[in-house]
Amino acid sequence: MRRFPDFRPAGVIPATLLALNEDLTIDERETRRHLRDCANVDGITAITVNGHASEVHACTFDEQRRILAASLAEVGDRVPLINGVYADGSLEAARIAAMADREGASALLVFPPNSMAMGGQLRPGMAVAHFRRIADATDLPIIVFQYPMAGGLGYPFDTLLRLFDEVPAIRAIKDWSNDAMLHERHIRTFQTLPRPVNVLTTHSSWLMASLTMGPAGLLSGAGSVIADLQVALYRAVQAGDLAAARAVNDRIVPLAQAFYAPPFLDMHNRMKEALVLLGRLEKAFVRPPLVKIPAKEIEDLRRALQEAGVAREGALRHAA
Repeated sequence: MRRFPDFRPAGVIPATLLALNEDLTIDERETRRHLRDCANVDGITAITVNGHASEVHACTFDEQRRILAASLAEVGDRVPLINGVYADGSLEAARIAAMADREGASALLVFPPNSMAMGGQLRPGMAVAHFRRIADATDLPIIVFQYPMAGGLGYPFDTLLRLFDEVPAIRAIKDWSNDAMLHERHIRTFQTLPRPVNVLTTHSSWLMASLTMGPAGLLSGAGSVIADLQVALYRAVQAGDLAAARAVNDRIVPLAQAFYAPPFLDMHNRMKEALVLLGRLEKAFVRPPLVKIPAKEIEDLRRALQEAGVAREGALRHAA
């Protein structure tokens, strides 16, 4: 049963991590503890599961269902849960969407199919067919995950407008265009349509600059570690308090630079290690092809956590 039937994606939405055992099976106890920690942050408006941050690319359909079910059982009565839809084929995407609806999710975050990377931008009908198939499987609100155009998976501006017109279930985009001018155009255009579509920024490496452009919220894997700082920054920007926003951003910057350093693909790997250092996860195993980050990077994270004031010097654990 859907627990938040009127949910509209906006505000501060952490994307949570997935705890794993040494044999790379799901550690449900630790995953639930992590979810509780995120749900306890005052000011968050929802939580996303089965996204990039929880290594959805390496999870089976049954594991994704188990993750969503456990998440709903743990925090679903307190906050809306957004379930990721990660699939290369539209039929599988629709199956995941229908499962999320049955389990009790409040919205869907739909990833672009990798199958569209080799020219799908020139075939807008492919995007429309994909999202129609998902919308036919459920009436849950849909968040379109907008990727950078350069990688071949971003939807052109006109394609997004067509999607909004032809698939009314779309209520928001998660904007990772990584283009400040395009990002601002998205915000100014989509949020003022006759049927507004919210823009949720995921530009976590330059979050303050992005928030000052006026998005309706943020959806970020970094929220798995610093949701409290993201809430504080969002509130300060919303209030027009530049001094307060700068003060919070000064704390976020060292962590953003550590999390999003090259290679970019290790961002959530680093977030797991940060939670281990903070004592909020027991271990930081990841599924291949991801591998454990080098010891030097873990020490960089330790310094960044101290500089950000997230943990006192001497209070951090040794990484597992």
